[in-house]
Amino acid sequence: MSKRLLPSLSKLLKDPPPLFAFEISEAGIACAQLLHPPRLFFQEFEPDVLAVSPVRDNILRPEGFLAQLRVIAPVNSNKKLRPAAVLLPDYSVRLSVVDFDEFPSDHKEQATLLRFRLKRSVPFDVDSAVLSYWPQASAGGKKGKVEVVVALAPAEIVGRYEILFREAGFHPGFISTSALAALELVPPGGLKIMVKRSRRVLSIAVLQAGVLRLLRTIEIAEASLDEMLSHLFPTLAFVEDELAVKPDGMLLCGFASDFEQVRERFVKELGLPVDGLQSRYGAPGEFNAGILGYLEATEES
Repeated sequence: MSKRLLPSLSKLLKDPPPLFAFEISEAGIACAQLLHPPRLFFQEFEPDVLAVSPVRDNILRPEGFLAQLRVIAPVNSNKKLRPAAVLLPDYSVRLSVVDFDEFPSDHKEQATLLRFRLKRSVPFDVDSAVLSYWPQASAGGKKGKVEVVVALAPAEIVGRYEILFREAGFHPGFISTSALAALELVPPGGLKIMVKRSRRVLSIAVLQAGVLRLLRTIEIAEASLDEMLSHLFPTLAFVEDELAVKPDGMLLCGFASDFEQVRERFVKELGLPVDGLQSRYGAPGEFNAGILGYLEATEES
C-alpha cells in the first residue's frame, strides 16, 4: 500500500529511501537520483501537458507527461517496478493544520473526525478523497490543543499521477507535496515563515520550533507583490494573535531574478528579516524546492 500524501518526511523515512524521487509542476518534472552525491535532472513540459487544480484532472496530455518522464528515467528492461518518491504540485492537494481540544486515539475515529471538520472547507467530495494526517507534538501552541497536519485530495487526481508513474516503470510508494517536502529546508528553532512561489501558486507556512502551525496554498491571479502581501498580512496577524510570538524571519523561494526587489519590499512592509531558502544541493527554485527538501530529509533520516 502506498504511503500517500504524508505530511512529514524526516520523521517517517525510516526505511532506506528509493533511488528515484520526482517533483511535478506545470513547468515539468524535477528528478533526483539518490546517489552519492545525488544527481539532479529537470525535464520541461510543453505548455498544454499539465494544468494543476484541486478539483479536476491535472494531466491534460498523458502521452506528453510519460514522454518526458521516460527521457529522465527510461523503463527497465526487466520490467520490475522501481520504488520512487513522488512530490505532487501544492495546488493539487488541500493542505491545512487543524486543531482540536481532544483528538481520539482510534485511527478510524480520527479520520472520520477530520473528514467531518473539513467537509465544508474543501471544493470536492471529502468522503471519497485521499486523506493523510500527522498529529504534532506541542511546541508553544495553545495549551491542551492537538494540532494535526492534514493533506486531502480527490482520489482521481492522486490516482492519475500514480497510474502514469506505474506505466513508466515506477512504484510510487511515497507520495507527498512540494511544500511539505520543502519544509525540511527551514532551519530548526524559533518561529519562521516560509513563502514558496510556483508560478500562479503561493504556499505560506508558519513553523514554530519545527512544528507546523499554519499552511496555506493560494492561487494568485496577478502574482503581484501587492497581491502576495494581501495574503501575508493576515498570516502575521495570525502569528501575533494565536502564537503571541514575533517571527524570527521569513524565507523566500521561487522568486528568481526578482528576489532582491521582493525581499526589499517585504522587509519594508512586514518589518521582518527576509532571506532566501537554502539547500546544500543548490538554490531552491519554483520547480525543485520539494526535491531539495526531500534530499535534505534523506540525509537526516
